[in-house]
Amino acid sequence: MRFTGTSALAALALAGCATAPTEVASAPAAPVAAPAPMGGEAPAPDPMRWTYGSGEAAAASIQAWRLIADYTIFVSRQRKLPQSVPLGLPDTPGGLGTPSCQREDGTQKPFAAVFDVDETVILNRGYEYWLSLGNAFTPEAFMKWADEGAPYAVPVPGAVTGIRRLREAGIEVVFNTNRPTATAAGTIAAIEKAGVGPAVHGKTLFLAGDDALGGNKDGRRKIISDSYCVIALGGDNLGDFAELLNDRALTVQQRRELAARGDIAQLWGNGWFLIPNAAYGFWQKGTIDDVFPPDARWTPDTLVRTAPDIMNEGK
Repeated sequence: MRFTGTSALAALALAGCATAPTEVASAPAAPVAAPAPMGGEAPAPDPMRWTYGSGEAAAASIQAWRLIADYTIFVSRQRKLPQSVPLGLPDTPGGLGTPSCQREDGTQKPFAAVFDVDETVILNRGYEYWLSLGNAFTPEAFMKWADEGAPYAVPVPGAVTGIRRLREAGIEVVFNTNRPTATAAGTIAAIEKAGVGPAVHGKTLFLAGDDALGGNKDGRRKIISDSYCVIALGGDNLGDFAELLNDRALTVQQRRELAARGDIAQLWGNGWFLIPNAAYGFWQKGTIDDVFPPDARWTPDTLVRTAPDIMNEGK
């Protein structure tokens, strides 16, 4: 997933960041020069090492895509379903809805699986390489990447086989990405270059700007569910499933608990499938105290040495 937020500009600004978004200061800050690009021999940031370089990430992605195909094909063999899998929809009590799988004339809508694009079906290795050299994100740079980066596009491990299996089973593959509508041609080219195409804007590809909700995907999920019986969702960010999970009013721990308990917990692997991405995302926020609540703050008290203690050693 590339963008979050309610406006196109805010969505775009979060997209390419490899670091957590920060709160807007009450007064304009002095301009800060971007760090000079580092040499290619410098250590890559750990999140990028894992997402783009590790066998562990490849294995986890292949595992997820195998589960997606196995589950979705199994469900599709039921031929007729009364309603879609729960998905985030606008103006719905609780933020989740299960649209009918029947058209007004009583016929069955075709089955579909809906996926995010960036770091879900394609890897943005070229753009992340540019960031890893110390370059700062700019909307202009990401737009240029989205428009022209198709030659560098590669699939997320497992995606080509998983998507091929879905299509062979007669399941429509629909992409719902927060790349801007203006980048439709470049996005289609990247999807096809990665071997997971085709994609048709407005039919099997939906982008930020296709409705009035900007980076909030709930509206586009409504458009998709009007035409399809959605039986699976896949993405690398919780907003790829329901915008309620990206509510900015939630604390770090509240967001985690919302995703990991109750009815939502029952959806993981059961209609909702998360593709691993440690490089960037809405999750990039939280202090040490936010991430580690009081009941998690263990220290070996008898072994802890403070900085003054260390400095006074030998005196």
